[in-house]
Amino acid sequence: MIASKVISADAAAALIPDDAVVTVSSASALGCPDATLAAIGRVFEATGHPKNLTMLHPIAAGDMSGIKGIDHIAKRGLLGRIIAGSYPSGPSSAEPPAIWRMIGENAIPAWNIPSGIMFDMHREAAAKRPGVITKVGLDTFADPRRHGCAMNAAAASEPVVEVIDFRGEEWLFFPAIVPSVAIIRATTADERGNLSFEHEGAYLGPLDQALAVRNNGGIVIAQVKRITRAGTLKPFAVHVPGVLVDHIVVAPDQWQTCQTPYEPAISGEISRPLDSFEIPPFDIAKVIARRVALELKAGWAVNIGFGISANVPRILIDEARHGDVTWVIEQGAVGGVPLLDFQFGCASNAEAIVPSPQQFVYFQGGGFDCSLLSFLQIDASGSVNVSRLSARPHVTAGAGGFVDITARARRIIFSGYFNAGAKFSIEDGAVRIEKEGKVKKLVQEVEHVSFSGRRAVAQGQEILYVTERCVMRLTAEGVEVIEIAPGFDLERDILRQSEFPLRVAKDLKVTPERLYWPEKIGLSLDGASHG
Repeated sequence: MIASKVISADAAAALIPDDAVVTVSSASALGCPDATLAAIGRVFEATGHPKNLTMLHPIAAGDMSGIKGIDHIAKRGLLGRIIAGSYPSGPSSAEPPAIWRMIGENAIPAWNIPSGIMFDMHREAAAKRPGVITKVGLDTFADPRRHGCAMNAAAASEPVVEVIDFRGEEWLFFPAIVPSVAIIRATTADERGNLSFEHEGAYLGPLDQALAVRNNGGIVIAQVKRITRAGTLKPFAVHVPGVLVDHIVVAPDQWQTCQTPYEPAISGEISRPLDSFEIPPFDIAKVIARRVALELKAGWAVNIGFGISANVPRILIDEARHGDVTWVIEQGAVGGVPLLDFQFGCASNAEAIVPSPQQFVYFQGGGFDCSLLSFLQIDASGSVNVSRLSARPHVTAGAGGFVDITARARRIIFSGYFNAGAKFSIEDGAVRIEKEGKVKKLVQEVEHVSFSGRRAVAQGQEILYVTERCVMRLTAEGVEVIEIAPGFDLERDILRQSEFPLRVAKDLKVTPERLYWPEKIGLSLDGASHG
C-alpha cells in the first residue's frame, strides 16, 4: 500500500515553519509553482504563519503578465529576506510589483546573486561543502568592493560574498546557504513522488534544489498538473526521483510559461513550421538585429539574451539561414527558435533542453562561441549595466544569468539604442533622427556594473557594441567607434551624444547600406568584418 503524498496547497503552506529558508524553482512564469506560493500568502493572512521566511530564487518567480509568484508572499512579517538571481519586472508605466516596493522601502534586505552562482550554492549546500569559490562576478556589482550583491541599504550590512586569496589568485567566495524547504514544479507525479516534465518549457534547477533540502533534513514540496499510477513513468523521463519528494500539490491549471497555458512546441512535443514564426517588421530595431547577425559565423553556438538581440534568430529565419548557428539560453534550451516577449526563456523546436545548473556551467566556463546581449548603460571603461537603474528599479529584473554568461564569453555583442527615447525614420537607405533621445546611455560611469570592461580587456574578450548610429569595440585604450551608419553625423550624433570621449578608428567604415532597405540582405554568416 503506497501512502499518498498528495496534500492541498494550503496544507503544504501550513507545513512551512517560521524562519524557514525556502528555495523556489521558477523562471518568471516558466515552471512557477504559483498555486503553492499563493497558498503561503493565504495561510499567512489567516494564521500569521509562516513568518520571517528567507526566500531563495535562482531565477525570478512571477512576472507582470498575471502570474504573481513572489508577490503572493511579498508581505510584511511573512517575508524576512530575499536572495534572488532575478526579480519580476515590467514596463515603467505599470504598477511596480509588491516585491519591488518592499525592496525600495527597505522593508526587507534583498540581494541579487547571479543565477548560475545561486545554483552552485545549492549544489555546495547539498554536498555539505562550505560554499562557492569563483571568479564569476569579479569587478561587477557582485564584488563586495562594489555592492556585494546588495540591492538596498537593509542588505548592505549583511555580506553574502567576500574576496579571498586562493593560491595567489583573487577569487570571490559565496558561502553556501542551507535551505530547509524546496518548492518545485513538474508536469506529472506518480504515486511515489517521481516527477516528469513533459509539458514544461525547461527543467530549471529543481533537482539541485531538492537535493540541497533533502540532504539537510528539510521538506520538498512539488506542484504538478496531474498524478499517475506508480511505475508508469519511464525511468529516463523522471528528473526528480520520488525519494526526494515529501509532498505533492496538484494544480491542474498551471501555465506553461508567461501568457501561455500550453504550447507543445515549447516542450518539444511537436515542431513548428518555420513560416509560423513572425518576422520582425522593417524598422530601426530590425536594422540593428541585422547588423548583429553580420558578426555571426556558421557552426557557432550562440547565447542570446533579452532585448533587440532576441530578434536575431528571426533574422536568420528571414534570410533562410536558420540552423546555421545553435542558440543556447540560460533556462536550458539548446537549438530551435528562442521565443520573444512574455515567452522569453523558452524555445520552440529545441534540439535539447538541459537543466539550468548545467547550462550555467557551460556558460561560466566559456564553452560557447558568442553571446548577444543588451545594455542599459555603457561607460568609459566599456563596462555595461543591465541590472539596475535607481530611477526605474522595477523596470529591470536584476542580472539573472548575465554575469555568469559574460564572465568568460569569448565574444560578446551588446546591442541597443545609443540614447533612450530617440525616434527615427528610415528613408532611401539612411536613418534620420526625428527626435533626439533625452537620456544618454553612454555615461562616464555606469550605475551598476553588470559586465566589467576592465576584466574583459585583461582576459582578451572580443567586445562589440552595436547601435542604430554606429558600431563600437572595446580596446585597451577605451571604447572606439569603428563603423558609422548612413545618415548620421559623427560629431553631432555620436561623439557629442556620449558623456565620455569616444575614440574613432583611423579606418572608420560605413555600415552596409543593404541593411536599410526592406528587402532581404543576403546574409552569409561568414563572421567577417563588414563595412
